[in-house]
Amino acid sequence: MLNILSLLLGIVSLIVVIPATIPLLGWANWLALPIIVIGIILGALSSSNTGRNFCLIVGLIAVVRLSIGGGII
Repeated sequence: MLNILSLLLGIVSLIVVIPATIPLLGWANWLALPIIVIGIILGALSSSNTGRNFCLIVGLIAVVRLSIGGGII
């Protein structure tokens, strides 16, 4: 059950992160990061690693995009 919740949070955060790759929308990554962290925590508590790994990949995309934009843009 926790794995499914983690996957759902990962999908929701991915929906936010994909448009945030467009210039001047990088601030949306800051909105997605808390959702990603909650998904990682729920995935770590579950017996399966799928949701956790998915949230880690989405988080990596968001962090790389933030670092490219200098944290804001």
